[in-house]
Formats: sequence, structure tokens, C-alpha cells
Amino acid sequence: MKNVRILVVDDEEVVCSSCQRVLAEEGYEVHTAQSPQTALAMADEHPYDLMLVDLKMPGISGMEFLRRIKATRPDTEVIIMTGFAEISTAVEAIKLGAFDYVAKPLSPDQLVVAVGKALETSEIRSENRYLRRELQSRYRFENMVGRSKAMQAVYDLIARVSPTNTTVLIRGESGTGKELIARAIHFNSPRKTMRFVAVDCGALPDSLLESELFGHAKGAFTGAISARKGLFEVAEGGTLFLDEIANTSVMLQAKLLRVLQERVFTPVGDTRERQADVRLITATNKDLQAMVAEGRFREDLFYRLNVVPIDVPPLRERREDIPDLAMHFLKKFRDEIGNDVSDISRDALRLLVDYEWPGNVRELENVIHRAVVLATGPTITAAQLPAELRDSPICVRSSVPRTNEEFKRRKKELRQKSVETLERCFVAEALKRNNWNVTRAAADVGMQRPNFQALMRKHRIVLPTRMRRSVSG
Repeated sequence: MKNVRILVVDDEEVVCSSCQRVLAEEGYEVHTAQSPQTALAMADEHPYDLMLVDLKMPGISGMEFLRRIKATRPDTEVIIMTGFAEISTAVEAIKLGAFDYVAKPLSPDQLVVAVGKALETSEIRSENRYLRRELQSRYRFENMVGRSKAMQAVYDLIARVSPTNTTVLIRGESGTGKELIARAIHFNSPRKTMRFVAVDCGALPDSLLESELFGHAKGAFTGAISARKGLFEVAEGGTLFLDEIANTSVMLQAKLLRVLQERVFTPVGDTRERQADVRLITATNKDLQAMVAEGRFREDLFYRLNVVPIDVPPLRERREDIPDLAMHFLKKFRDEIGNDVSDISRDALRLLVDYEWPGNVRELENVIHRAVVLATGPTITAAQLPAELRDSPICVRSSVPRTNEEFKRRKKELRQKSVETLERCFVAEALKRNNWNVTRAAADVGMQRPNFQALMRKHRIVLPTRMRRSVSG
């Protein structure tokens, strides 16, 4: 590991020098202190990744030194060095936060191994803290995309329910972002430092889903060669998200009801109960109340799950969010792919807003991903959108004209939009065929260069960055 700083604290000079020599040969930056007071002052001035501390020192004991370091620098790993007669005290030091203890006299190999393990653990913990911060940052309310009134109502519910342990039922069509909302609830709750575990109840047969949720004992069924924890146990202290809850059988629904009522569950093939300290969030794209009326979903479980329902509107009912979502996905995939796409043309944006989006936000994300991959310039054009969007009638979401005058006006609007779309595709395709050379593209289609450029300006078609550089050069 590069740039690792280690402090050796021992009142014996020979121990300090020996440790410094061995660890320096491993590439570590090693400092020494022969008094705990000096070591504390050094720690105040410079951060250390690891400290090797003698248990018995004059003035301040190793235990007291450990308490002070952990109080001010809890992320610093500490290894206690001790004689064999002090092993019980060293174990107590571990309870106070020490990573490990090593017995004197130390061999070079023992020292290197102990230090390596401590630093490896420290790095893993640091990565976990970073990932946890990233997850929590990603699911902050202000990072969620959507300014429509419908989504503002959803955000308000998330904010109000997150600090509680209340069971939540998220209802909405496939692709509306139900899991994203479940994660937002978890990462803005008191359970955010614990695990968020998601399972699709429609992806597994009922028998396997039961084992997945509750675990199983060894020999519980053919193939159960060892005991296995279920997701209720894995998510202990955190949140369990059950997507497509409507796909569970009535038998499994009864077991879920028991978990919600008694806060206990029993693994498959076992007789011992387990405690379930888990927040349950469920989601469905079906009408559970209708399923209750048909006898396909337990009424008592429905009321247990439906304590706080959150209804996620389909994308076609919040079209004002489409431009923001499209730009959000554009920036995401542009950064992943590494090209210079930075905008969406007016015509392409109109097609995105007018489309019905049966696959909702997930479908929009896939469309923008495809467009960013196919883009040949800095702007996504209508030509880079799928055929089903380009061929979709613009009047789908509009009301049918009631008068002849309105009918004539609408025909004129549609005709004009169709011509504009054709013009834009005509110019863009000509440029692509001729490697974005304006002069050659104009000659290719039989137009004067100024007239061709006028069409480019009309439809805001600009040359890719690399072409602008070559022209200016």
C-alpha cells in the first residue's frame, strides 16, 4: 500500500527501531515515539493509518492511549503489543477498539502479517464508508428527477415516511421507478447504515422464494447440503424490499403476515424461530384490492402492507418531467461512454414528450442510452430515436378536434411538424453521408451551400466538435 503512515509507540528504543526497520523495508512510512505523550502530540499534527502501541508504558498506559486515540481518530487502526502475561488485558483492549494484539518478542514475519491484515481491514472499511456515503448521496431527495406536481406529492410522502419504521406499499406500472423510491426511503431512514435487500417475488418459484426469504436448515429439501440464511436474516436491522408482491402464493402470504404480526419467522425445515428486525417495503403493478375481492390475495396481509401507500404516476401522466429525465440520462450515459453529446434537438424532444411510454422511465432511459451511443454530433436528433417514436402520431395524447376549424388548424400543425421532421432528417443524413462536410453535403443533395446552411441553422444542426476543430484548423 502506498503512502501508508505508521506510528510505533514503545518506551523501549530497541523495539521502536526494530519495527521501523522491518516495516520500512515493506515500503511503509514509519515514525516512532518512546513516550505516549509524544505520540499523542504527533497524532494531533499528522494523521496515521496504523499505530503499534505497547500496552505497558510509563505515564499513560497503552489502554488509556487507545481510549484517547479512538475518541479523536476512530478510523485509525491500533495494534496492541503485549507480553504473554498480559493477554487478558490485550483482549480487553480489542473490546475498546484495538484491531488486534501481538505478543512480544515479535518476529519480522509476525509483524508484517499483523500490519498487513490491519491495513487491509482498514482499507475495506474505508471503501465501505465511501460506498455508503455515495449511496446515501445518490438517494437524497434533491437528486431525484421530476418537478411535476404528481412527483412532488411522491417526494413529500417519502420525506414523511422515511424516519419511521412504517410498512410501505409502492404501487405503479412497471418501469416507473418503484425500487428507486424504496431505496430513497431506506437511505433517508434511521436504518440507512444497515443493508437494503431487494428481491423480485415474480422471478422465483414459490418454493424457492420461501427458502430465499426465510432460509433453510441442512437437509430441508433435496440439494440443501448446508444451512443457509434467508433474506429476512441478511437484512437484519435494515430494509427488505419485496417487488411484485402480488406474485406470491396464498401460503407464502400467510408466512409474511406472521412476520409482520409477530416479528418472527422459521427457516424451511427448522423448528427454531428467528427474530425479524426488518423494515418491510413492498411494491406491485397490480390492483391488490381487486385480487383480495377475487380471493387471490389475503385481505389481512393487504391491510398490513398498505399502511402507507405511495402511488407512482406513469410517465405519460407527468410529461413535464420528460425533458429533465432525458437530460439526466443523457449526462449519465455521456459520462459513461465518453463522447461529446450535450443536447437534444427540439424535434427529438417533441417526439419524446409526445410518446406514450408504455415502458415508463425505464424505457426512456433505454431510448436515451441508445441515442447517446448512436449520436454523431453533440446533439441527439430525431433520426437517432427508435422508429416507434418517430412513427408515433403526435395527436395521440391530444383531444380529437370537435369543430371543422379546429380540425383544419390541427391538420396544418401536423403537416408543418411532419415537414420540419423530414427537413431535419434530410439535412442530418446528408451531412452524415459526407462525413459532416457542409460543402460536399450541399452538392450531394443538389442545393446551394447558403441554402443548405440556412436549413442547418433553422433546425439547430451543428457540426460535431471534432469537425469544428478540423474546419477551424
